[in-house]
Amino acid sequence: MHLNTSHLSRRTALQATLCALASPAAFAAPAKFDIWPHESRVPGGVARLSLGPAAQRPKVKAGDFPVLVAGDMIEWTAIVGIPLSAAPGVHRVQVDAGEGLQSLEYRVRDKRYQEQHLKVSPKTVDLAPEDLARHERERAHQQQVMALFTAQRSEDLRMRVPVPGRRSSSFGLRRVFNGQSRNPHSGMDIAAAKGTPVVAPLPGKVVDVGDYFFNGGTVWLDHGAGLLSMYCHLSRTDAKLGDVLATGDAFAAVGATGRVTGPHLHWGVMLNQTMVDPALFVPA
Repeated sequence: MHLNTSHLSRRTALQATLCALASPAAFAAPAKFDIWPHESRVPGGVARLSLGPAAQRPKVKAGDFPVLVAGDMIEWTAIVGIPLSAAPGVHRVQVDAGEGLQSLEYRVRDKRYQEQHLKVSPKTVDLAPEDLARHERERAHQQQVMALFTAQRSEDLRMRVPVPGRRSSSFGLRRVFNGQSRNPHSGMDIAAAKGTPVVAPLPGKVVDVGDYFFNGGTVWLDHGAGLLSMYCHLSRTDAKLGDVLATGDAFAAVGATGRVTGPHLHWGVMLNQTMVDPALFVPA
């Protein structure tokens, strides 16, 4: 008896394909670790709030600030930055999906961040009058940068780490400089040698380049819809205001400018004018 082995192999392959499609795993929702940014409903974290289906992208506000809305007409999601100052308990956003304003609640859990004591130059803690005046001018300017809300550039919010290296200081750390308590650390510090290239974690536009009292050489990138990123203590900036960058484009170099104890990159991520933990946007 002659067997048509090519026919049998095709039939076996077809059966295997049909079995795979019939498996529940074939229709399973994406794994949580494939959803970016990760949700963490704590101060300095991110809340992902389902808005359901709608023909047009809903408009959402947290207080007075617009919120990034991702997804499509089948399922929209509000991605809300939670301030480090947020108290545990119920918080709300306002949603306009074309049928009038509605309030959507979510609950924030408490989180205790660690404390770090640092020794730095006394002049960067007890500011001289001229340094204080400079800092106030710089803060007013950067508040204008942080208020930007432009068209969304990418639906994929998984970020590339901007520089290789050890995370030398984590987001939310309570810092004490020369015995004086200051605001919690609002970014991620990555230890790297001076001159190490810094790359864009997502497509973005350069919206600020400056040399600031505390932050030293600084660049802000706008990724759209109130998602911005900040890079501080740079030794060199290779991009200029208005440049449009693709993911992975180098635009600056690690340094030790501003108030620092050594070379590293301070990387901050902002949503709805709130600094959030960059670790939620990148693989562990």
